[in-house]
Amino acid sequence: MPSSQVAPPPERFNFAHHLLQRNAARAGKMAFIDDQGSLAYGALDERVRRLASGLKGLGLKREERVLLLMQDSCEWPVAFLGAMYAGIVPVAVNTLLTPDDYAYMLEHSRAQAVLVSGALLPTLAAAMVKSDHEVGKVIVARPAAPLQPNEVELEAFLAAHAPATKPAATAPDDPGFWLYSSGSTGRPKGTVHTHGNPYWSSELYGMGILRLTENDVCFSAAKLFFAYGLGNGLTFPMSAGACTVLMAERPTPEATFRRWLGRTAGGTCPRPTVFFGAPTGFAGMLASPALPARSEVALRLVSSAGEALPAELGERFKAHFGVDIVDGIGSTEMLHIYISNLPERVRYGSTGWVVPGYEVELRGEDGLPVPDGEIGDLYIQGPSSAIMYWGNRAKSRETFQGGWTKSGDKYMKNADGSYTYGGRSDDMLKVSGIYVSPFEVEATLVQHPAVLEAAVIGVSDADGLVKTKAFVVPKAGATASEDELKAFVKDKLAPYKYPRLIEFVAELPKTATGKIQRFKLREREAQGQ
Repeated sequence: MPSSQVAPPPERFNFAHHLLQRNAARAGKMAFIDDQGSLAYGALDERVRRLASGLKGLGLKREERVLLLMQDSCEWPVAFLGAMYAGIVPVAVNTLLTPDDYAYMLEHSRAQAVLVSGALLPTLAAAMVKSDHEVGKVIVARPAAPLQPNEVELEAFLAAHAPATKPAATAPDDPGFWLYSSGSTGRPKGTVHTHGNPYWSSELYGMGILRLTENDVCFSAAKLFFAYGLGNGLTFPMSAGACTVLMAERPTPEATFRRWLGRTAGGTCPRPTVFFGAPTGFAGMLASPALPARSEVALRLVSSAGEALPAELGERFKAHFGVDIVDGIGSTEMLHIYISNLPERVRYGSTGWVVPGYEVELRGEDGLPVPDGEIGDLYIQGPSSAIMYWGNRAKSRETFQGGWTKSGDKYMKNADGSYTYGGRSDDMLKVSGIYVSPFEVEATLVQHPAVLEAAVIGVSDADGLVKTKAFVVPKAGATASEDELKAFVKDKLAPYKYPRLIEFVAELPKTATGKIQRFKLREREAQGQ
């Protein structure tokens, strides 16, 4: 629904308190289930307030930061919401990075404490050795080894502090939390979101588009430290009073299927009714010999983001499970999805329609709107936009332009008002003076029965002219020749779009969210490797 139809948060607003109050009557209902147990809404409320009290007891003040380096578990929402409840800013970070990355994030955020999973404590310790920034206290969830003097076990920390009696008197525009954008080049950017931002994304997309209810069981392949996963696994389900299944391990097809069938690593769970995934994951699932039958799962709604969903994947998924994949686009900067297909109206091959409450513009190189049917740079305006990149004025000005946020994506508006993805702005190719979308070529290649994944980049020939090159990952046991794949693309797209070069590879470089890193393929080509 439009933002004008959603009541804005009050002048005094603490998002963690908002979620707890919204579920005050559900004390006995399960909020989170992980591989080792579960957490009811009532127990979550108490633990959040105990953590808030403990962080304040350490001397942390309003708007100071705490690093949150934790695997998806019942402790994650306690850590995230506990900090926000106290007016302290949790900085949720990717669990798959290196000590050098965490050393940078500690220094960049100036985190005063760290909340960490025991399994990740050695990596954090290595980062702290590399960093010049001093951290006061490290709070460890499920420690796997004896702790050092500056470390404390989370359960003991919670038990030592009485629950806070009231939340910090924050406002909707006060800093609420940070997320680091993955970025395609350079250091990750500390994206600052407010207390009001997750309220708006939950109301406009989680409730307005997905229409989650307290009867849903949500499960997300994307982890909580991602903007996509944070909405899927925490803010949306809690806004609806639903239950979330959390998974610490990698979202392989087999691990995902176990949860779909009601099994965790440590026992059982309700079968998810809502699943949030990404195109790379769906491709792997559909190629897996362990793919469950339609009758074995309880899915009523499936969402996709991270990269545009090839139509062929959505159609194959629907044919097998009888459920559409609702594709959309969001970003770390906008917190979640702002263009989306609808559960009742899916147009495969497109990203769907603008989510009510947001506005978009497609602009040309001159900065002016482009006509419908032409590709332009995507700009978004909406109430969930981040306020800045911390300590990076140049990038902030480049991305956050008045009321508009520059996405870095190329899009085209269709006659029915839907939008079709044209690739990243830095991935678009101009061949013989005509734009070619890498995604369009990739989406065509994966329709071939022998192709699992593909990535397309531009390479320069001897004359310095750009030609398209495709890196193709074949399906297990399948083969296809270069000429066969070229002819396949020529048959489906305008002839100039076919890849002039094809290289077969075992895997493609990707971010932790599963996005293909085409810039790494470009670097590889430039180095002649």
